[in-house]
Amino acid sequence: MAEITAALVKDLRETSGAGMMDCKRALQETDGNIEAAIDWLRTKGLSKAAKKSDRVAAEGLVAVAARDEGKGASAVAVEVNAETDFVARNELFQNAARAIAAVGLDNDDVAAITASKTAGGEVVSELLTNLIATIGENMMVRRAKRFHVAEGVVANYVHNQAAPGLGKIGVLVAVEGAGDKAKLNELGRKIAMHVAATNPMSLSVNDLDPAAVEKEKIILTEQALESGKPPAVVEKMVEGRIRKFYEEVVLLKQAFVMNPDQTVEALVEATAKELGSPIKVAGFVRLALGEGVEKPVGPDFATEVASMTKG
Repeated sequence: MAEITAALVKDLRETSGAGMMDCKRALQETDGNIEAAIDWLRTKGLSKAAKKSDRVAAEGLVAVAARDEGKGASAVAVEVNAETDFVARNELFQNAARAIAAVGLDNDDVAAITASKTAGGEVVSELLTNLIATIGENMMVRRAKRFHVAEGVVANYVHNQAAPGLGKIGVLVAVEGAGDKAKLNELGRKIAMHVAATNPMSLSVNDLDPAAVEKEKIILTEQALESGKPPAVVEKMVEGRIRKFYEEVVLLKQAFVMNPDQTVEALVEATAKELGSPIKVAGFVRLALGEGVEKPVGPDFATEVASMTKG
C-alpha cells in the first residue's frame, strides 16, 4: 500500500475542499491515487459538501427532545441550520434534526454532538454531509442547550411548529420540585410560552449581565438629567426606572403574559402553595432560529427568478 503522506493529504484537500480526515481516508481507500480519491470523495458527497460549507446557513429548525428519568428529567434544544426555509419542510431534514436532538440529551456540546452517533448508528457529521449532498444546501449544528433536574421537570415549548418537536423557536424551562409532575410540567410549559413571547434577558436580577445594567443606568441618567431636576431627584428617578427595566427584562419579575396582573414569580409561588411543596425555576433557554447570524442581503426569490427569465 502506498504511503499516505501529509503532503499528499494536503494536495487532495486543496483540490477537493474536503476535510483533512476525509482526504486521508479517501487516499487510504484508493491506495494513494489522487484522481481516484477525488472520485471517492464525490461518491460519498464529501467534495460537494465542502464546496457548500462557506454558504450562510441561518434557516432550518430548532429541535427539542425530552427524557423522563423517574424522579428527574432532561431536555435539550438544538438549532440545526440550513440555507433556506424550504429545507425545514423536508422530511429527511426533519428526521435528521430529531435524531441530532436525541444525541444532545446526553451532551449539549456542539463538537461532541457532531462527533457522536445517532440511535441509528450514523455519526452526526456524516449524517449532515450526506444530507448536504442529497439536498444541496450547507447545513450545520449551530447551538445546543440541555437542562437536567434531579427532581422535577424540564418543560418545553416549540413556536411556529413545522412538525412535532420542531419549529422556529424552542424554549426549555427547568422546574425543580417534589410536587405532582403533571402540574409542574403545566407550570413549566406556561412559562416556556411566556419566554417565547417576551424573550427575557435573564432568570433573576442577580443573573443579569452587569454591563447591560450599567449601560441602562447611563442611558437613564442622561435622560433624567435632561429634565433639569436636581441630582438627588435624578438619582431617585433612575432607581425607579431601573426597577421598571428589571420588570421588562427579568423573567421572574415580568408580568405573566396569560395574566398581566400576576408576575411570573407570583405564578410560581401560587403553584407551590397549591401543591404544598417548594418550587424553583432553575433555568431557561430560548433558541430562535438564525438569531445573531448575519444574513446576506440580496434580491428576493421572485426578483431573482424574474431576472433569470428576462431576455
